[in-house]
Amino acid sequence: MRYFIILTILLSFFTIGFRSGEQPAPAAPMVQQNEANIGFDWAFGALVGKNKTMVTITRDTTLKSGEEIKMMVKLTKDCYVYIVHQGSEGEIDLLFPYEIQQFQTDYTIDKNYYVPKGRNWIALDKNIGKEIFFLVASTERLLDLEVKLGNYFSADPSKRQLLASDIVSEIRNVRKHYSTYATIAEKPLTIGGNIRGTDKVEGTRRPDVATIATQINAKNFYSKTITIDHQ
Repeated sequence: MRYFIILTILLSFFTIGFRSGEQPAPAAPMVQQNEANIGFDWAFGALVGKNKTMVTITRDTTLKSGEEIKMMVKLTKDCYVYIVHQGSEGEIDLLFPYEIQQFQTDYTIDKNYYVPKGRNWIALDKNIGKEIFFLVASTERLLDLEVKLGNYFSADPSKRQLLASDIVSEIRNVRKHYSTYATIAEKPLTIGGNIRGTDKVEGTRRPDVATIATQINAKNFYSKTITIDHQ
């Protein structure tokens, strides 16, 4: 009888240990934490040189007056994308969305949004200097940034320089706040295994900048700043 009782106790411990070993490993939530909830395609191209060859802009670069630029945004996930431009004289332009109200009227996944709209490109004028482009994406609308943009565009031109500095500071503050979040993937789109290449302008035709788009996926926040040395 004594041996039977001891055997029963040992079997009970073994059963408890076996069941506890079947519990889910804590690694599963880590996979969810690294899952992208921001996704969009972004293209930034320029027509350069005498032949107006289209090149991809992914980092700080130099362009000359008369050369042309264009961008494209296509959402692949529900997120909010902003493109803010600071010109050589400190002026601010909201390139995308075209206006803040667009978030309620025309803002859908899998649609190409061009900057500027249509097939036109933006030709760099003769005002040389630094042209800075801020690309920011978030899972939530950046309401403080939107308010500062609204204040800027409704203000008297004599007060806009100070308000422009507030906008740039807000972008930097948001970027600092989300500094712990890294981009999960950023890569050129491909067709048939080949990276989409460059193109040349034939006559007055302008190429589709979407053919040089980059696919961007991130967690909670994404930010990129590109400076054009406009000469």
